[in-house]
Amino acid sequence: MIRVLGGLTRTCGGVSRRELLRAGGLSLFGGVTLPRQLQAEAVSPSSRPAGRIKSVILINLFGGPSHLDMFDMKPDAPVEIRGEFQPIASSVPGLSVCEHLPRIARWMHRATLIRSVTHTYNSHNPYAVLTGFTGGNDQENYFTKRSDHPGIGSVCQYLGMEPPDMPCHVYLPAHPGYSQGLRRAGPYGGYLGRRYDPVFSVCDPKFDREFNQDKEFYNPIAPIGMPRLPSLEDLPGVTIDRLNERHSLLQQIDRASAQLEARGDAANLDLFQRKALALLTSNRARAAFDLSTESAAIREQYGPSLFGTSALIARRLVEAGVTFVAVTTESRGGGHWDAHSNNFGMLKSFNLPNLDQTATALFEDLDRRGLFDSTLLVIMGEMGRAPRINRTAGRDHWPTCGFALLAGAGVKEGFVLGGSDRIGAYPADHPVTPGDLVATLYHLLGVDPELMLPDLTGRPIAIAHGGMPITKILA
Repeated sequence: MIRVLGGLTRTCGGVSRRELLRAGGLSLFGGVTLPRQLQAEAVSPSSRPAGRIKSVILINLFGGPSHLDMFDMKPDAPVEIRGEFQPIASSVPGLSVCEHLPRIARWMHRATLIRSVTHTYNSHNPYAVLTGFTGGNDQENYFTKRSDHPGIGSVCQYLGMEPPDMPCHVYLPAHPGYSQGLRRAGPYGGYLGRRYDPVFSVCDPKFDREFNQDKEFYNPIAPIGMPRLPSLEDLPGVTIDRLNERHSLLQQIDRASAQLEARGDAANLDLFQRKALALLTSNRARAAFDLSTESAAIREQYGPSLFGTSALIARRLVEAGVTFVAVTTESRGGGHWDAHSNNFGMLKSFNLPNLDQTATALFEDLDRRGLFDSTLLVIMGEMGRAPRINRTAGRDHWPTCGFALLAGAGVKEGFVLGGSDRIGAYPADHPVTPGDLVATLYHLLGVDPELMLPDLTGRPIAIAHGGMPITKILA
């Protein structure tokens, strides 16, 4: 049941004003505090740009997915390179993918595959993926800090690309950071200010047995459940699946809102409280988080995993006008791709089948709803994996070669850019940096990737850090 903590001073409708505003955090904008999300008048230097696309869904395969065991297989290489999996034909002539991605294989004619993503930032932070900056190191950039470069969503919000009654950028199922135990650099407002931080949900996945995460880090135990929308203070007790049980509270909130207006009390609330109240009473915002309207068939298509339900919510958010939605696969239990040990067991038993289901559910759903005309889906990790299999049947970090899979508005269909050398160690042609990928997203959203914003010292910094749009993949 919903827990709404607050004082005892109540409105006539039976809900305290404090509870009202906390409920706003519960029902809409989880991990974001009102001062951070709603402080000060909008600083948007311009109205929303006109781009080729309206929204981006980025699925970050946290930990570094093995390109060699997914989209850049080397069946003729020695066994210590090629690994255990077999390639299968895809719907693109001459392109093979892993045997454990059969559904994605049938959709490759609708996607663009880049097999030459390369950089030197050897870290699990999504900092490079979400900002395009690759000059960091873990000593300086492991944890988020005020001087960080802003993420894509933060820049979009700064530029006025926030839809009415909805946030500009949302992260599901939680903020990146070892099962919500820390805050990794990447998705935040950085030197633009905390008001441009994203909205985060939180998660509390369920498992079929108890386990010790530290001892079973390389044993993929499937996380089942949905993101939970926390209160302003990350209060527990709310799941998206239970929103349809909240009609009574929402009716109380509606009555309380009307009574505040009738008595003139709403005018006494400060600007940001009034904006929060408007967000709370927005039917569009409520509807975006209410999965009770989805058919059983659609929910089954996405599956019960934490990442499947997050992907379904991502589709609902872009349908409601949110500009940038990211789904990270970092969570307690299975889902991470940091396969230093048991690489093939992790991939075969959970990661690949789960991605195969989740990605194709999104492909089909976006296509069926006509959202492929306005939404770009991006699937990638922060690095690839090492060509040589280690002594514990794992692959180690390898940022110098990886992949990105893009589908939807703005990019070519059935197109492959780049490739790697004979063992998948380095790009053989058309190297692409995270800055180039970020620049491409900005370009498609109608934002000049060479735009400069001042950091904390007043120094102008290009938002894509020198990256340029990848024109060869653009439709």
